[in-house]
Amino acid sequence: MTFNRSTWLAAFFALLPMGQALAADETRVGAEAQTGVAVTIYNEDLALVRDARRVTLTAGRNRLAFEEVSAAIKPETALLRGPDGQLATIEQNFDFDLLTPAKLLEKSLGETVRLITTNPATGAETVEEATVLSVADGLVLKVGERIETNPLGRIVFAAVPPSLRARPTLVLDIESAGSGETPLELSYLTGGLGWRADYVATLSADESSLDLNGLVTLTNTSGVTYNAAKLQLVAGEVNQVRPTPMLMEKMATAEMGMAPPAEEPLFEYHLYTLARPTTIAQNQTKQVALLSASVVPVTKEYRFVDIGNAYDFQMAEPRRVGATVRLGFDNSAAAHLGQPLPKGVIRVYKNSSGGEALFVGEDSIEHTPEGESVRLDLGRAFDITATSRQTDFQHLSERVIEVAFAVEIKNAKSEPVTVGVVEQIPGQWTMVEESQAHEKTGAFAAQWQVAVPAKGKTTLSYRLRLEY
Repeated sequence: MTFNRSTWLAAFFALLPMGQALAADETRVGAEAQTGVAVTIYNEDLALVRDARRVTLTAGRNRLAFEEVSAAIKPETALLRGPDGQLATIEQNFDFDLLTPAKLLEKSLGETVRLITTNPATGAETVEEATVLSVADGLVLKVGERIETNPLGRIVFAAVPPSLRARPTLVLDIESAGSGETPLELSYLTGGLGWRADYVATLSADESSLDLNGLVTLTNTSGVTYNAAKLQLVAGEVNQVRPTPMLMEKMATAEMGMAPPAEEPLFEYHLYTLARPTTIAQNQTKQVALLSASVVPVTKEYRFVDIGNAYDFQMAEPRRVGATVRLGFDNSAAAHLGQPLPKGVIRVYKNSSGGEALFVGEDSIEHTPEGESVRLDLGRAFDITATSRQTDFQHLSERVIEVAFAVEIKNAKSEPVTVGVVEQIPGQWTMVEESQAHEKTGAFAAQWQVAVPAKGKTTLSYRLRLEY
């Protein structure tokens, strides 16, 4: 049968519901009922949401459909609070079967739908009733006496299946002692919310100090926006039995004018509270100020670690490597810091002679309490290199060997430098000979501080006896 498109569609859509109908005994509690929201975000993809809403209750049994909750909610952690002694939760269900075209088809298996096709020559539309036979690996319809796979045209449904929700919804059956408008607070743990600290350090021209600015980077992929939320951040490793992997971040904004968060101890962690409410939009990365410190004294050192670590026959050609460049500073009040530094990445910049800020390296730090030191390995030095050669190897007995090394360190700079050489040594060891004294920094480690002249070189030689 053939219909005029506009006439038929007007008649057909007049029969469709305007949206998903709630169950007869279900009260919708939407975002417009929200009176406030507080979000506490932890480091490991975990957040506590406290969502306050006003709801009109009747005395006795009520079924509340809380919409606009996180899609990554841990439903077993949900807790609804009301006036003391006024309500009790009987049952709760998290409905996350969301309304999509694919879900509509899946829920319509065995049901009758309408297939609308358009004649490309005349524009006339043909409407046929069809039965959904399968949606596995494509759509299969029975149309009249024929079977069609992935048919051309549009599929029209008469109604939305009651099991599908337009958005994640937490449905709670509660018993209320009273009636009327009642303030409720729904709290729950959720994934999809995370934060980290990002730091930007700018070295002074003489590399004796740095300016440090810390930012909090928030990421929200929980499926919902938190409007004008009171925001708190917890720095520390909170144990979770079943951690949820972090999702990808989608876009970024920054709020650089915010006052730094207030910090206080919380249990064995540190709690940061933002000065004013902020909106954390879905699929958004947001940055807010964390700290700022100026003229923090810094040290720079050059290091070679395990460059000669070959306690067997050394067959390969010695390899030239650049020294690791390490910056260090103290997290103390005397160094113009002295506050807890949440774990994150510190990116270091230095101005060129033309005044442009250029990136010179980055490193991550763990949670660093006040009074501890920070060490940043930024990269490999271009002008300070070393080559290690095994100069002798003797098998003294079945369990004892002696091995000797020569480490040639070159400095192409126009000023002298001191270079740290660190070797981690396996087994029981004794230093038999060395060109300069070492420091035993651990049971299996030795370190030398080697002075290298400008435009020159220095050779560190040593012989070890090892017993296995």
